[in-house]
Amino acid sequence: MRLWIPFAASAGALLAIASFVGAGWDLPPVASEQIGYRGTGMFHHRDIETEAALKLANVVPEAPWQADPTGDKAGKLYQNVQVLGDLSDDQFNQFMASITAWVAPNEGCNYCHNPENMASDEMYQKVVARRMIQMTQAINVDWKPHVANTGVTCYTCHRGQHIPAAVWSSSLDPKPAGNMTQDRQGQNVASKLAGLTSLPQNALMDYLYGDKPIRVHSTKALPDGTNKAGTKETERTWSLMIHMSESLGVNCVTCHNSRAFNDWDQSPPQRVTAWHGIRMARDLNVNYIDGLSPIFPANRKGPEGDVLKIGCATCHNGVQKPLYGVSMLKDYVDALTKKTNTTVPDYKTYEPGKTQVMGQATTTTPTTTTTETAPAQ
Repeated sequence: MRLWIPFAASAGALLAIASFVGAGWDLPPVASEQIGYRGTGMFHHRDIETEAALKLANVVPEAPWQADPTGDKAGKLYQNVQVLGDLSDDQFNQFMASITAWVAPNEGCNYCHNPENMASDEMYQKVVARRMIQMTQAINVDWKPHVANTGVTCYTCHRGQHIPAAVWSSSLDPKPAGNMTQDRQGQNVASKLAGLTSLPQNALMDYLYGDKPIRVHSTKALPDGTNKAGTKETERTWSLMIHMSESLGVNCVTCHNSRAFNDWDQSPPQRVTAWHGIRMARDLNVNYIDGLSPIFPANRKGPEGDVLKIGCATCHNGVQKPLYGVSMLKDYVDALTKKTNTTVPDYKTYEPGKTQVMGQATTTTPTTTTTETAPAQ
């Protein structure tokens, strides 16, 4: 006589009820939006509770004041102003007040400057900030196919923190046991960079720093020898796609047509925007972030000694358009919408605490990635 059956059924029923009415149960209200033809699965689902929190985290700060563009230039009034020298005195001080609030609201000016000698480059934070201003200018000028006229400011990534919350370096997660690191890129361990899946951990190193081909989708049902990508390449691509999806708070059909993932002609226009975004992140990591390696101290690098790099989440922070598409550039047009000085010094010569002026010997920054053309549409 199987007396355990009714007891098991009762326990199962009680457990089911408890899961719905228990204190830890949360059934999030979900809003669905149809973004394609009926019957194709082209839907975008949003967790309304999460969306409310994201909106609170993406409020755009106002400029401290409206700057007067007239008057003497900062380059004539202050020493060692290498990038923003064409701003008026009022514009320069307004931008300095803003960048302080964006990056170091608690420390103030002393986070980047020696208060006894504001012109000195002896603090590495000032040298990094100068290069990051150059990078922001380059994004707004060279990468309009991705950022359009909305553009970015320092706040887009930093949000009041010294280091943006969503940066990455090699092998941030624990490595798997056995000989899986090289072949599988640190696979079989839940990775934050891959949406807590067990897909390859270091896919961003291949695609947002390196330039490995991303496309793995075959156009034929059976192998014909034309597509050389195997399972490993496919899994790395999936890891990148999950990173992008998590970073923007969207799903696959935001960029792909569910009936023809590989066909650009049938894809939403966001796929082209994302194509440029991948190449923008790669350009910034290679030509701006990585070059600062000699400047950063060890505590500002990843666990394996490489600099912290940019990913999709660095700007997007969980929403499809950073700051929900609100542009901050109207208050900083002269500071961030044109490239004022594209030269870069030899950072290997920098000595923290000693270097007074970084940039006496300069070379022009190479810009080759911006000449790429988009894929056939």
